[in-house]
Amino acid sequence: MSAVSAKLKLGKVAIVGLGGTGSYILDLVAKTPVQEIHLFDDDVIYAHNAFRAPGAASLDEIKDSPRKVEYFATKYDQFRRGVIPHPVKVTASNVSELDCMDFVFLSLDAGPTKEVIVGRLQEKGVPFIDCGMGVQRYENSLRGTLRVTAGTIGHYGHLPTRISYVDVNADEYDWNIQTADLNMMNAAMAVLKWKKIFGYYVDRKQELHSTFAFSRNQMHSGDLPE
Repeated sequence: MSAVSAKLKLGKVAIVGLGGTGSYILDLVAKTPVQEIHLFDDDVIYAHNAFRAPGAASLDEIKDSPRKVEYFATKYDQFRRGVIPHPVKVTASNVSELDCMDFVFLSLDAGPTKEVIVGRLQEKGVPFIDCGMGVQRYENSLRGTLRVTAGTIGHYGHLPTRISYVDVNADEYDWNIQTADLNMMNAAMAVLKWKKIFGYYVDRKQELHSTFAFSRNQMHSGDLPE
């Protein structure tokens, strides 16, 4: 292993939320030397979930609606060891399970649960990245923004204005399944930033918040170090 690749040899990385974006994060992180990848989600996988995930799920694999974390753990067990499923929703009662992680990816819906998790990660000094996506209909097409926000030790002041904990009504993302490209890009943005945080890629701007407005093809970096 090269000295560069060794920077990603973390002990434990968690992915909270195994929807479209979370499953693509898993696909990318699974191809790094991280020793253990812990998956947290209590939902099951249906046909519409499979349209947003990497690879191709067979009808036999999803006919019995398996738990997402168990489905993906089985899939990636063919490729590597150390993918550990936790078929639970992270709440105040079990959020302490994230205390031992070296890094956490958050790819779950907004709401009070996310606020509990973010607060705990700050309290315990666990670095993390939160992903977000907003999609709206515009003149019978779709437009929107992808977001990645990082929280690292000593750099949490920007989080209240960047991460929303308000659970809003379903947007066009929920009604249109042909958005795997957006999930994939949101995941790539998150993993790219993760690799920068640990020195795998050069990080000259060291931004903690970035957005991509895909209708304008415009990337914006914010919350730069002083």
